[in-house]
Amino acid sequence: MSPATSRRPAIVMVTIVIVLVALFVGGAGMLRWISSQWSTPAPTPDVRCEALVNATTVDLTIEQARNASIIAGIAAQRGLVPRAVSIALATAFQESGIRNLDYGDRDSLGMFQQRPSMGWGTPDQVMDPYYSTGKFFDVMVTVDDWQDSDIGDVAQEVQRSGFPDAYDQHVAQARILASALSGETPAAWSCVVSDPAPADPSHLMDAMDQAYGSSIDTTVIPGTSSTAATMTVVASSEAVAWSAAAFAQSWATSVGVTSVQVGPSRWTASSSVLSGWVATPDAVGAPTVVTITF
Repeated sequence: MSPATSRRPAIVMVTIVIVLVALFVGGAGMLRWISSQWSTPAPTPDVRCEALVNATTVDLTIEQARNASIIAGIAAQRGLVPRAVSIALATAFQESGIRNLDYGDRDSLGMFQQRPSMGWGTPDQVMDPYYSTGKFFDVMVTVDDWQDSDIGDVAQEVQRSGFPDAYDQHVAQARILASALSGETPAAWSCVVSDPAPADPSHLMDAMDQAYGSSIDTTVIPGTSSTAATMTVVASSEAVAWSAAAFAQSWATSVGVTSVQVGPSRWTASSSVLSGWVATPDAVGAPTVVTITF
């Protein structure tokens, strides 16, 4: 056997190793994206929010809850029915696990994995959950019969995904969440507020105003040495009031919310359990007014 012939197996083996390494490195981003599509991190017992509608619960992490609350707020701002929130949430569940991802298949980014190269906006824009939700709704409302068609079909019409049936698996959860977050089912949302940040009512007001726009009117009364800061939200309807209340709960850990009141119903933050809403008959407050305490 000649020296050249004897070296061939070694050369072939080295070539195979190089190809495998290249495939691994090049495919890492794709594997990470595929993983994000099919797995949503399970909420831990002490850091979560939960919707309870018709004896059925759906849990989200705090990160997911904040993003979902933005979706509900943008829908309220645009006067869209809760079904719009269901469609958007089913889509976001599938595309990102309702997370604002800075990676994806090819140039896909954000909650809805929108591609700047396909005209959804700049990378910075599609990474903005307020912008990306608005763009999703812009296209959704152009879909024929979107209010009555199958939710998964409407999602596919907007997204044009390579997995057209994948949205269907998230519809049941999305409907429960949409009912609670849109205010369609009052007092249906709660969050555990573990290790809250310092009180920051201005941050919450800015976030809520950006989401809800003219459907709410917000006022902050700063705290003093003896009184807590409060924020008052006057909503355009009872449903929007309950939606805004759920928004405040979802952001409670980030901005230091300690309680939320809608009319005579009050929710008090807890660091260990999902607190329920409690009726306070002696409380004075219209059903369209939300009072948030920090």
